[in-house]
Amino acid sequence: MPSALRRLLGGVLLALCVLLPLGLAPVSVAAAEVLQVRSATLLQVGDQNRSYGVELACLVLNPEQQQQATDWLRQDLPRRTRVNLRPRGTDQGVLLAQVERLDRSTDVARDLVAAGYATLQQDCGA
Repeated sequence: MPSALRRLLGGVLLALCVLLPLGLAPVSVAAAEVLQVRSATLLQVGDQNRSYGVELACLVLNPEQQQQATDWLRQDLPRRTRVNLRPRGTDQGVLLAQVERLDRSTDVARDLVAAGYATLQQDCGA
C-alpha cells in the first residue's frame, strides 16, 4: 500500500475516532426553571437570561381552596425545578401553557386536579 494512501486512511480513522464519540454524546438542553410560584395558577419561569410569567392552561381553580392550592404548588414546584412548557396562547402578556416537570414527566395542572384543588376545562384541547 502506498504511503500516501496509508496516511490518508490513518487521518480518516483518527478523525472518526475523535469526532464519532462527540456526535454520540448526549446534548444538554437548556430547560426552563421555576423561579417563583406567584399563585395557584401563575408561575415566574426563566430560561437562561429571560424571565416571564406563565399561567397554567386549561385549569379551573376551586376559589375556596386557592391558598391551599398555592401552598401545594409551592411545595411541588420549588425554586429551580426544571419544567417543559407547552404554549397554548397568551393573555395580556402572560404565557398560557401546560407545564410539565421534567423529573417526573407529569403535567402540573393534572397534579393539582388529582390533589383536589382544581378541575380541567372541558373545552380545552388535548
